[in-house]
This record gives sequence, structure tokens and C-alpha cells, in this order.
Amino acid sequence: MTETVAYLEAALPPGIRSRFVENHNGLTMHVLEAGFEDGDRPCVLLLHGFPEIAYSWRKIMLPIAAAGFHVVAPDQRGYGLTTGWDGDYDGDLDSYRILNLLRDALGLVTALGYRTVSAVVGHDFGSPVAASCALVRPDVFRSVVLMSAPFAGPPALPFDTANDESGEADAASSDIHEELAALSRPRKHYQWYYSTREADDDMRNCPQGVHTFLRDYFHHKSADWKQNRPFPLDVWTAGELAKLPTYYVMDLDQDMPQTVARERPTDTETAACAWLSDEELRVYSSMYASSGFQGGLQWYRCKMSGKYTAELQTYAGRAIDVPSLFIAGTSDWGTYQVPGDFENMQNSACTQMLGCHLVDGAGHWVQQEQPEKVIELVLRFLQQ
Repeated sequence: MTETVAYLEAALPPGIRSRFVENHNGLTMHVLEAGFEDGDRPCVLLLHGFPEIAYSWRKIMLPIAAAGFHVVAPDQRGYGLTTGWDGDYDGDLDSYRILNLLRDALGLVTALGYRTVSAVVGHDFGSPVAASCALVRPDVFRSVVLMSAPFAGPPALPFDTANDESGEADAASSDIHEELAALSRPRKHYQWYYSTREADDDMRNCPQGVHTFLRDYFHHKSADWKQNRPFPLDVWTAGELAKLPTYYVMDLDQDMPQTVARERPTDTETAACAWLSDEELRVYSSMYASSGFQGGLQWYRCKMSGKYTAELQTYAGRAIDVPSLFIAGTSDWGTYQVPGDFENMQNSACTQMLGCHLVDGAGHWVQQEQPEKVIELVLRFLQQ
């Protein structure tokens, strides 16, 4: 861990500080901050996804702070230097459900002395957490920026079942995992794989090492991999999902390190990757080599288990009514990986969507691949 901290401190841009804050929800959260010099600034909270850490926001923190904000980016539950979370596969899964991740965020900002947050910004799996913050506590989280993962609204409750005499309302939905496995080219969904017991060991102890694995993974989902040409999918069926790249819908007999290794960047491509240098990548790889991936994978297990759907259905029919913004890369399949979500977000789930932007030259890691454009969009949103 000492080596990990050394890599982080050496890689942090001047003006961003690292410290630890008790969030009153069981965590000692490691946070990065910019614009912390005085205490009267409005807060902007940045929530990362997988396999990321607070450091993923390094390129946009200082410009947002320069516009007058206190910018706070935590290592979320299960990640980085934050402690107090259970990383055992057989441990406390309940603590990783969305509403407790919301509680982590709320506890952090109140510990920092804020009753309101100007904007909560979430990328990847941080996007549904940010969305939940805005949905459940709009009095605290006054606006929301979603990146790469559209929010289509909370899960619906079954409707008008008492008057359905056909029995169709009780019919079991098809098992998408069985359908994917039955394709002529057998496949599996990455979120199902991330929920398995072996996923953490596959990635943490892969033959190529964590550093090379993460290089492969970040490359494969970026605009640098030229085959990333997303388009909307029609329906949630195995045949449609099989159109997704293998980092989303994997070959059935492959683990994730094997999957992304097939598209490994050349030495020339790696050297030309200005948005993620080898020194920057070392911050990630040292973190994950130290803590493993299971903390982040627990989030996927919560989602895939279905165990926590009922409590989210408490908010069925609710929309995000605070101002909202969506940003993703034009080369990001995350926008379309769930058919209909992108459209539903704009049509019903967010009633004050002030912009929906797909950024050229970026894949899934939009705030790292094209930080200048993201800064421009976020600042324009914050100043409206």
C-alpha cells in the first residue's frame, strides 16, 4: 500500500490534494479535492465507475475548481484507498446496494460541511449512483451529470395485475444468460461474469499481470480501438446483444483478461496514448494489485442478484426532476448497451435534461480521453 500511495502522490497534478474523511456510514473515504483553499465554495461531487478510482477525474478537477467550486472525488466503497468495506465474496453484499452507495455519498458531503451539492457527476457505474442521489435526495443534490451510462428510471412495479385474467402477467421472463450460451457462437454477458466467484482471481492473478490487463481493458473500450462504432440495439435479446463487442458480451469460454488481450494495443499505440500514460496507468494497476477487484465487482453482484430490486421499486414512477446532463463518447457502446435506456432517459426519466452530448474522439473513458470538451460541457451546465 505504501508503494501505491507513492505512485498516486507522484502522479497527482499540483493543486489536487489527497486526504481521508470519515463518512459516518462505516467508511474512511479517500478523497481527492481541488478548490479546497476556502470554505465558501459550492460543492461538485464526482463518482467514478469500474475499474476506476478517484484519480480518474484528475483531468477535469482543477478547471472546475478554477470556476469557483470545491471539487470532491472519492474512492467509492470497494475501491482504492478507501477502507471499511468488506472485500470477501462471501461477505456483506448488502452494503454495496445502490441506496447504501447513495448513503456513502450523502455521508461524505455532510461530513465535509455541505447541506447541498451543486452537482453530482457519475461515470460508468457511478452514473446510477449519481442518478439515485438526484432521484432520492433532490433537496441535497441540486443537479446531476450522467456519463456513459444512461438512467432510464427506477424499476417499475407490476401494474394492473389484479385485472389480468390471461395469466400473462405471471409468465416468467426468458433467461438471457441461457439464450446467450445457446447461440451458435456461445456468449455470456460481462455483468454475469463479474458476478462469479472466479472473476476477481481471473483479473488479479492473470498471466499478463494487472498492469497489462488494465492497459488492454482501457484500450479496448476507448476510441483508440477503431472497431468501436456504436449504434442503438432494437431489443433485449441474445441475438441483438451479441452485436456488442466482446468486452460487453464475452465468448462463453473466455475470462476478461483473455477477452481484452485479443485486442492488445501495440507498443506504438501504447506510446501514443496521450490520455493515459504508463505512469498514470501505474496508479490504477498498483491500486488494484493491492486491493483486488472484488470490492468493485460486488456492485455488479448486487445488480445481477435481483435481491435489491424491491427497495428500488419504492421509487417506481419517479423521475429525476433536477437539471440533468448526459455526456458520453461517440465511440462508447455504454450509451446503447441496454436497448431503450438512452431514449427513455431523455423522454421520461429526466424531466429537466438540459443537454445530451456524444463527444467525438472519445470512447468509454470520456472525461479522460477528451477532458477539454467535458470541462466545457460541465461548466456550461453548472453556470446555467
